[in-house]
Amino acid sequence: MHFFSSEGWQSWGLGGQPLIPERMPVLIDDDFLFEDEHGPRATRAVNSWLRTLPTSGAPSPNSWRAYALAARDWLTHLRRHGLGVFASRQELVAALGTYADRRLSGPLDERLKSSSWELQVTALSQFYDWAVAEGLAQAVPFTQAVGVRMVDGRLVEVGRNLAKLRRPKPHTKVQYLEADFAELFCHGLAGLGPDGLEDPTFRGRFPGRNAAMGRLVLGSGMRSREFTHLLVHEVPPLPAEPTEVPIPWAVPELGAKGRKFRTTWIDYASLAAVHAYVDLERELSLGPWMPRNPLVVEEADFRGGRVNGRRMSWSSLAPEERLRLVGPEGGSLLLALSYGGRPFVDWGTLFRRTARRIRECFEPRFPEVGPHRCRHSFAMATLEKLVEGHYRQAAQLATATGDEAGLAFYLLKSDPLLILRDLLGHSSVTTTEIYLKRLDVHRIYRAAWERTRGEVDPAALAEADTEFAEAV
Repeated sequence: MHFFSSEGWQSWGLGGQPLIPERMPVLIDDDFLFEDEHGPRATRAVNSWLRTLPTSGAPSPNSWRAYALAARDWLTHLRRHGLGVFASRQELVAALGTYADRRLSGPLDERLKSSSWELQVTALSQFYDWAVAEGLAQAVPFTQAVGVRMVDGRLVEVGRNLAKLRRPKPHTKVQYLEADFAELFCHGLAGLGPDGLEDPTFRGRFPGRNAAMGRLVLGSGMRSREFTHLLVHEVPPLPAEPTEVPIPWAVPELGAKGRKFRTTWIDYASLAAVHAYVDLERELSLGPWMPRNPLVVEEADFRGGRVNGRRMSWSSLAPEERLRLVGPEGGSLLLALSYGGRPFVDWGTLFRRTARRIRECFEPRFPEVGPHRCRHSFAMATLEKLVEGHYRQAAQLATATGDEAGLAFYLLKSDPLLILRDLLGHSSVTTTEIYLKRLDVHRIYRAAWERTRGEVDPAALAEADTEFAEAV
């Protein structure tokens, strides 16, 4: 597998630049041929399919790589058994059976986890769907089971690929940090002990940056790709006075999953921590760092700047372009900086190391923490406040005092699940419901019920008791 680069294409003797996306995987046979006396080889068809991925729901180069690896492994398996990629239905189904046996219960060095197998099936299923639509394949190795599902109030037919594994129902495995552990995590990032005082054993660097970014992701629910590539100019201004109404934060479109623009929010205290980092530690980290092929920015403001002499909005810049943005004197424009103004991007490693240090030094029960666990923590903390009516009360107060908070009307009128759907960037509230079922969401509703039980109308309690009595 090779990754395409168009650098130096002018010397290739072509009439124009190749129509292949940068970093697109290209599968090549051992003899470097794409066709022989029998015609085009399977790698040629797979490469054509891979080049459709950017416009068929997989815009990320990481997805291209994963799909290419899945196709490569499948082609290798077929060649081992002397079959073509577009063999008969009977042959393909038999090959899929031996492939599943090898990848799920075969040698340890070839065995896949269930999640990796799901990715293999998804990639190959998309490839064969494309091949059938292009008239290249007459048969596919997969069998679909058809069922019905309620979508937007109506029944629709849905298919399920039987090659995918049935997952056990999630129970109460906690995948988020409760408030006390979230605060302990932020203390650990800042080089502090559980009591909030300086930890003499701490040997890390940039504690202000680390704690500010930790609070940012816990307070906003951004994905790793999203908050890692934030620019310092995209930080919302801090309100003049502390407020209980959250502050909107726009997530850059090209950095968001699926390139879907959305607006999340952040609480006042977390945003204040980010501003404190920008004003002090980040200012001290500025330096003359320059990347290869820099994009020099002048006249920068909240919406955009002049990039190499051309006015551009921040929302039009992809993550890889954001990494090349520098000021006129050098130094990255990313929010999080390292030495000499270099951008810092390895948050997964930093979060895991912090969690391990907390576990070894202070709290043995402390779990592994990565950026996505922080996103889960935001979802649960936000839902808890929505269920308790915290944000609704804050919005009522803002409205009563004449505050022009942009979220006040939204908080007063929308259902909690709809609010959380928008904050997390899910395509539908059904996705949010499924997402929450995999967390311990029942705890939130149970706690809210227990706090309000004494205020419930006795007639309502009696009616509920009757319902359960009739079920006995």
